[in-house]
Amino acid sequence: QVQLVESGGGSVQAGGSLRLSCLVSGRTRNNIVCTAWFRQSPGKEREGVAIINLDDDTTAHAGSVKGRFTISQTNANNTVYLQMNSLRPEDTASYYCAAGRHCTYTDRDYKYWGQGTQVTVSS
Repeated sequence: QVQLVESGGGSVQAGGSLRLSCLVSGRTRNNIVCTAWFRQSPGKEREGVAIINLDDDTTAHAGSVKGRFTISQTNANNTVYLQMNSLRPEDTASYYCAAGRHCTYTDRDYKYWGQGTQVTVSS
């Protein structure tokens, strides 16, 4: 059974940093190839932020976060990270970890989801 558990959210001032973690359990190469971070703020559609291919470490970052956010993984503890630097008030959202066989920015392509963690950036 696949489970994704996020942690690391919180409140920070603009310009600060946070690191989100997503513990992935129950993964096999048949059920998960990529893990992604999405975010959603009230009144807005869910937005794909970053993707990592767990087999070859290939990554992609959305234009809105490129150069500020970095997705990575550690195989040793089955964890995917999102390092967020130079945070802005517009980064405020609930952040979700997602996993599945496809590596896209489309949320419906991901079968497994975590419960979400809140990130709040104040100006």
